[in-house]
Amino acid sequence: MTQLGARLAAIAPGAVEIELPFAEALAQQDGYLHAGALLAVLDSACGYAAMTLTPGGTGVLTVELKANLLAPARSGTIKARGEVLKAGRTLTVCHGDAVEVVGDKEVHVATMLATMIARDGDPAPP
Repeated sequence: MTQLGARLAAIAPGAVEIELPFAEALAQQDGYLHAGALLAVLDSACGYAAMTLTPGGTGVLTVELKANLLAPARSGTIKARGEVLKAGRTLTVCHGDAVEVVGDKEVHVATMLATMIARDGDPAPP
């Protein structure tokens, strides 16, 4: 997230918001925010939301996601909001929405449904 310029903006049990300021370095050939950058912050918001409900020392990994890109983003700040829909012992289902904020206007640019799996301890080294 640091490489993208994203920052954690809000955290609560089962909910996380990550902000990503638009940067030309993250744009695709037509000047819009690249879907890869957008989905990275949305996936992270969902993952961190799931992690807020796991026991200490437990991490999460995305095992499935489905995203809809609703509108192109070309300026402003992306707010990626992840929320847990159902937390289980092993699998947690999350919903995420991303909006582009320019001034006082928000445009819904993406939505995601993701499943996270809980993992004990640190991931194995490569």
